[in-house]
Amino acid sequence: MTETSIPRAEQSLDEEETATLAVDGDDTEADEVDGDETEATAGGREKKSLGESDLFRQSEIAADYVEGLLDILDYDGDIDELVAGGRPVVEVVGARLQNLVGQRGATLEALQELTRLAIFRQTGTPSRLLLDVGGYRANRRKELAAVAKNAVEKVKEYGEPVRLEAMSAFERKCVHDVVNAMAGVESESEGVEPNRRIVVRPAD
Repeated sequence: MTETSIPRAEQSLDEEETATLAVDGDDTEADEVDGDETEATAGGREKKSLGESDLFRQSEIAADYVEGLLDILDYDGDIDELVAGGRPVVEVVGARLQNLVGQRGATLEALQELTRLAIFRQTGTPSRLLLDVGGYRANRRKELAAVAKNAVEKVKEYGEPVRLEAMSAFERKCVHDVVNAMAGVESESEGVEPNRRIVVRPAD
């Protein structure tokens, strides 16, 4: 089985990494959710379908929570709240925000989970909020798309499974989406967090 490395995102300025809480991945990012990736929700309660107004309310709660964190940390950033893809989204843009992303997005994942918990406390409903800082998730998706395509090329060339490095739920979702859109190959996740990873193999 071939082992493929994932390009590393830029590390945080002070090299510190905050432990990641269980996520989505949204995987749900995500967390986005795909095949076998199940998004963790507060209290483990079953998700229910929410209307556009409810989702936007969640994004407003999240934006207020993130704004409070920025004030405490004395960071400046513009915060946008919206609903996209059937989920609440909060995007933070500004300078000196890399510390909020952390090494390979670990700090960002932890902040996203804390923000989801803040929403749950106010609404009693688990949230699939997607939090992005400095466009990290968009850039990471592009990197992971390249990783997925490279793995697919190797599978098609050699006919053997390719096992990727361990990834977060968000990262796995990005890779699954790319692989699932290509003919002749399939992907599945194996292992247990935080060492869960994707295997790309020829389709049955």
